[in-house]
Amino acid sequence: MPKTSNKERSMALYESVLELKSLEECIAFFDDLCTVGELRAMEQRYDVACLLDDGLVYTEILEKTGASSATISRVNRIFSFGAGGFRAMIERRKQRRAQ
Repeated sequence: MPKTSNKERSMALYESVLELKSLEECIAFFDDLCTVGELRAMEQRYDVACLLDDGLVYTEILEKTGASSATISRVNRIFSFGAGGFRAMIERRKQRRAQ
């Protein structure tokens, strides 16, 4: 793989995620890749995004997730004005559950 500058992304990680075949494989990959704290932070942010999508208010989300108001605010900003990744995954998950 060619050397990239610090400002460029390495596509290897994202391409590898696309190759995961099962929930178990995905869990194992992320367990190897991240610390427990990193995983919990990502899981919490995704949970917050799902609850925001469900229409819950900050106090309800704080109660359900234990996330700080700063985290909830950051996720809300990303959920509303980010690249659309949260929204796409939440919608896809809803569709899969509806089937």
